[in-house]
Amino acid sequence: MSWLVDPFADFAFMQRALLGCLAISLGATPVGVFLLLRRMSLTGDAMAHAILPGAAVGYLVAGLNLGAMTIGGVAAGLIVAVLTGAVARFTALREDASLAAFYLISLALGVLLVSLKGSNVDLMHVLFGTVLALDDAALMLLCAITTFTLVALALVFRPLVLECADPRFLASVSRWSGPVHFLFLGLVVLNLVAGFQALGTLMAVGIMILPAAAARFWASSIGGMLAVAATVAAVSSVAGLLASYHAGLPSGPAIILAAGTLYLLSLAFGPSGSLAARYWPRAHLEA
Repeated sequence: MSWLVDPFADFAFMQRALLGCLAISLGATPVGVFLLLRRMSLTGDAMAHAILPGAAVGYLVAGLNLGAMTIGGVAAGLIVAVLTGAVARFTALREDASLAAFYLISLALGVLLVSLKGSNVDLMHVLFGTVLALDDAALMLLCAITTFTLVALALVFRPLVLECADPRFLASVSRWSGPVHFLFLGLVVLNLVAGFQALGTLMAVGIMILPAAAARFWASSIGGMLAVAATVAAVSSVAGLLASYHAGLPSGPAIILAAGTLYLLSLAFGPSGSLAARYWPRAHLEA
């Protein structure tokens, strides 16, 4: 078992990477579960690209500075979310098309801005992250975002679940519909920024959506999905970091591929709604 324990016992950078990934797993996966339930999975992917120009502006102003890139990423994500809603509300364009347009513009603008000042190495850092280079400031930020996310979700859990089931009913009986929706979008942006610090803008959404999708095949209740998704994300983080250490693979893509592997296994063999459950159902006991 030394291959499993020694990398984390012997090297501080592996310990930091593991702690950062576990923090992201606890904070991002509940958001991913609700994105899945609200049929907004692709919205998360689009928002992950939308934070890039803000992070790029922070990079142009202060270099690879954690605070500047975080503030820029959050601001850019919130601006895109507000503009998307405004265009959908006041024009004939639907929200999905508006979001797609803004995220494509944001992605191109972000890559262009990073390329103006930085090298290809800097661009790869922004796009794919450097989970093995997390420092104390980055870990504190990740843990703070995770704590805020869990507290916020606990406070609005019931209206958020109701909005997933029947948003029109919630809007008709409560004033919480609008505030809950925008709070949820804010949590999406915050956790994408957290994931961006470790996995980059292109990979951050993976740790949010893939564990949530895998959990759908193992649990039917929201509580069960939240627990399974967090477990899948944590296992994927450990597996990806070990693969990165032993095989010399890029850590971010290795973590997301580990999550993707668990998703495919869940899709094939999970007990709830998987291919195996549909085509080879278990025999029921008869009296």
